[in-house]
Amino acid sequence: MFATPADHLQFDRAALAAAKAEQGLRVSVCLPARDEEATVGHIVSTVRRELVDAVPLVDEVVVLDDGSADATRLAAADAGARVVGVVEVLPEVGPGSGKGNAMWKSLFVCEGELLVWVDADIRNFGAHFVTGLLGPLLTRREVGFVKGFYDRPLHGKPGAGGRVTELVARPLVSQLFPHLARIVQPLAGEYAGRRDVLDSVPFVEGWGVELGLLVDVVERFGPAAIAQVDLGCREHRNRPLDELGPQAMAILVTALRRAGLARDHTDAEELVRFTADHEVERVAVEVRERPPMRTLSAYRAKFGLELSA
Repeated sequence: MFATPADHLQFDRAALAAAKAEQGLRVSVCLPARDEEATVGHIVSTVRRELVDAVPLVDEVVVLDDGSADATRLAAADAGARVVGVVEVLPEVGPGSGKGNAMWKSLFVCEGELLVWVDADIRNFGAHFVTGLLGPLLTRREVGFVKGFYDRPLHGKPGAGGRVTELVARPLVSQLFPHLARIVQPLAGEYAGRRDVLDSVPFVEGWGVELGLLVDVVERFGPAAIAQVDLGCREHRNRPLDELGPQAMAILVTALRRAGLARDHTDAEELVRFTADHEVERVAVEVRERPPMRTLSAYRAKFGLELSA
């Protein structure tokens, strides 16, 4: 059974820093980013100012740049992040793409035993996004994975965001994974976990990563390992409808695979739709998956792990 969701206001940053020190843990905050120069600097500088310099809660801020064409790398570095290009990490495993691929590689790049992922497009970011997600991990030893949830305005209207969640993810969860129906926002992009939980499950390379992680972590570790935290309100860059279709497709494929209802796994899927001129348009959708990170010999060597651990 999932525990009652917490509120970010419950967690004091100084108390969390003391708990982190007592438990001998390190915390990495990671931002997967592509073309987010307008917001990434503010997020990085806020974390460094309030959670690195003011209190010793966060040990490193890492930006995984996924081929940005704008000044994302420069803005992140100027704000104090360690910036790493996705293509620079583990080149021997072959090319990949998508948010999930960047997150998977961040397990190799980041040093902390606790990892916090924050989307790089948040406009109203505050340090509570990080402290809220870390709270259950530092106060409840049984928790291994924390999902955030929040109000998501759309064009100034409260609660109108999260279109793919309401139209695709929530019906899929209700039908195929009813034991997860109490997860408030299964596609929330802000979450955190313990390394030994995160490196033991596969990562969907594309937009299916959030749902895939949630299903796989619960399957492997049980619902008691999951916590939820109310992070208040999240304002970000809302995508137009034509960009939401491929996201929905990736989430659908991820859900069907984990329910045992998908076609044989393929490296590529496509969404077939029509243009304004009623011409057929075929959109490639990333649905490949990376294996559990701890199955890689380079990762085990870096972190001193045994394959059977």
